[in-house]
Amino acid sequence: QAQVVESGGGLVQPGGALILSCTISGYAFAPYTMTWYRQPPGQERELVAQITTPDGGASYAESVKGRFTISRDDDKRTIYLQMNEMKPEDTAMYFCNRVPVVTWGQGTQVTVPS
Repeated sequence: QAQVVESGGGLVQPGGALILSCTISGYAFAPYTMTWYRQPPGQERELVAQITTPDGGASYAESVKGRFTISRDDDKRTIYLQMNEMKPEDTAMYFCNRVPVVTWGQGTQVTVPS
């Protein structure tokens, strides 16, 4: 059964760090570009980071550049999002996906209190 499963969210204090994981099964993984999105409360879903293959080149939204790092492990069919120096505005539901988009998972909630 095709699935997208995000994990690793939680409550983290400002300035803290968190790492998210996402496993995609039932869909081709390599050689597709993989993405992390987030959806803050009451707002639209936005692209946070993406990583290509085979060179693993990555790009980021301006709001997270220098603080977040996306990575991938094609053998494990998993992508990661290392989040450092976290801010209250990082509070959102985080989702992963592929380019082209496949089914959406349930997401994982990240909360950074102000």
